Amino acid sequence: MPIHKKDGSTVAIVRSIAQPIAESLGLSLWDIRFVKEGAGWYLRFFIDKDGGVSLDDCVDFSHAIDKPLDEADPIEQNYFLEVSSPGLERDLVKDFHFAAVIGQRIKLRLIRPKDNKRNFAGILEDYTAGTLTVRLEDNTVLTIDKKETSTIKLDDFDNFGGIER
Repeated sequence: MPIHKKDGSTVAIVRSIAQPIAESLGLSLWDIRFVKEGAGWYLRFFIDKDGGVSLDDCVDFSHAIDKPLDEADPIEQNYFLEVSSPGLERDLVKDFHFAAVIGQRIKLRLIRPKDNKRNFAGILEDYTAGTLTVRLEDNTVLTIDKKETSTIKLDDFDNFGGIER
């Protein structure tokens, strides 16, 4: 039986289908995005697991989600299905993203400058009710509402194959 937008947002509907499938494969859904790029629509799944995601994990999830999506038919237009890991310097958007990276380095860009700066990096010390507490590199503490940022990413490139900043 097709499920369409009148029953909820496209991403919410797709998440309700995908979540149990991801869990059955030992994966977590980091994010789902349904976006139009040029003339085409893309349904993108970002999956994660302890120890990292392999190509086989992406293939297994893609195969497992394909039939349930076709049966539920939650998307009216044609689209491309993509499955990948959230990657290095992954976007932090949802509350559970921040909870997962407390104690790790992040970088953020503000919508409006603060002290004549828009870009900051440091350790995420806390995230509560949409407010980030970040210990900056100079050991000062920045407390900022997530709504005041344009992007927030995990700053984990240092941990990748010995590459230095």
